[in-house]
Amino acid sequence: MSQSHSSHSASHSHGPGAANLPPPPASACSGCACSTSAGDGHDHGTLPGWPRIAAALALATGAEAAHWMQQDYAGMALAVVAIALSGLGVYRVGLKDLARLRLGIHALMAVAVTGAFLIGQWPEAAMVMALYVAAERIEDGAMDRARHAIRQLLQLAPATADVLQPNGSTLSLPVDQVPLGATVRIAPGAHVPLDGTVTHGSSSVNQAPITGESQLADKAAGDPLYAGSVNQQGELLMQVNAPPGDTLIARVVRAVEQAQASKAPIQRFVDRFAAIYTPVVFALAVLLALLAPPLMGWTWTQSTYQALALLVIACPCALVISTPVTVVSALTAAARRGILIKGGSALEAARGLRVVALDKTGTLTTGSPALVQWRALNGADADAVADVAWQLASRSEHPVSRAIAAGLPEATHNGVQNLQALPGRGVQAEVGGQRWWLGNLRLMREQGLADAALEDALAQQERQGRTVTLLADAQAVRALFAVAD
Repeated sequence: MSQSHSSHSASHSHGPGAANLPPPPASACSGCACSTSAGDGHDHGTLPGWPRIAAALALATGAEAAHWMQQDYAGMALAVVAIALSGLGVYRVGLKDLARLRLGIHALMAVAVTGAFLIGQWPEAAMVMALYVAAERIEDGAMDRARHAIRQLLQLAPATADVLQPNGSTLSLPVDQVPLGATVRIAPGAHVPLDGTVTHGSSSVNQAPITGESQLADKAAGDPLYAGSVNQQGELLMQVNAPPGDTLIARVVRAVEQAQASKAPIQRFVDRFAAIYTPVVFALAVLLALLAPPLMGWTWTQSTYQALALLVIACPCALVISTPVTVVSALTAAARRGILIKGGSALEAARGLRVVALDKTGTLTTGSPALVQWRALNGADADAVADVAWQLASRSEHPVSRAIAAGLPEATHNGVQNLQALPGRGVQAEVGGQRWWLGNLRLMREQGLADAALEDALAQQERQGRTVTLLADAQAVRALFAVAD
């Protein structure tokens, strides 16, 4: 998913750690100077912007009209200005390639434009150059959009971090100025700025943007945190253990970009094909220009014109450009949807897939958990426990609690008192003067209410990819609620 232009090096990218990422991978098209690999002379910085290209196309059209009206000097002037506006950079690169005997599209364009001028075909020279530069700018834009889509992953992490000071206050610093080992405070609802380890506090963290897991991850002292994830409830203190350029999300971006630099088999084939085909076409054009007059009775102007047409038409530029752009666009489109494909080779091999196996549940989800099953336990009245569960769940912002509340009938009254959140475990409150807990198995164990039968029931639900929440009073667990995404 990004791609190939020196004008968009990593130092120009947005987001923390961007300056530490490698430069963009090349999209090579050997044998054709539409290649953007290093050292091929193809500098997209020489391409003009769209206003100049549009003006060049308009002038080239005017040159064509002047030619048909037999206004040769006006047509020549319009053509010269059109080429000056759009193609001087391309023309210079083409001349350099010819001097090095590198027969790519730039060299062909330089020959075509020069030859067209020599035989008086000014409008054709201007139009070919303007259309070629427009095509190059379209390619350049496609690559830039692809690279931007990948770089947007880095924007998941905030640009600043609240660093704890020795006197207990916090200082907001840019992430690239936060030293390793510093303690960072992460407020409820805030994004984690860097990778680190929790040193104090407990909370649930949404890691879906990083790991793809739909379920919230419970975090306490000693647990890892990843830049770009979102703290949900409690305040956390974290010790930084990685610089911004070496966070998990930065390594993901780096891996994808490096993978994109590897060529798919079809790209390697096209490169080999173009390296042979382009010089052959050039040789055929030269032979046509030289042999057609004595063998076919053409004039030198006719043979030169046809040779130039052969050069422009037969060049494999479209084929050579389309393969890397297609691969990069596919990788980028997948990355936007959360699918990271390790390069063009893996993408091409994917055409043979017949079965896809996922290593765990929660990987392919909609992000909208729902209550799929619940039942009363230990002789509890179903209507009564549903009423209590709704009252507790509806007062919590946790996604699982919201799913439970949405799946139960709304209680006719709400007598919740002394509601207290228990980060990483659930909530407790008084309903009708009685203490109730709504939470996970860990909370039930803390209250001494878990037994072998209960744990077996939970294991059966979890094997189906469900998140289980339990409702209990002081005597026993009274209901089980299974939520799935």
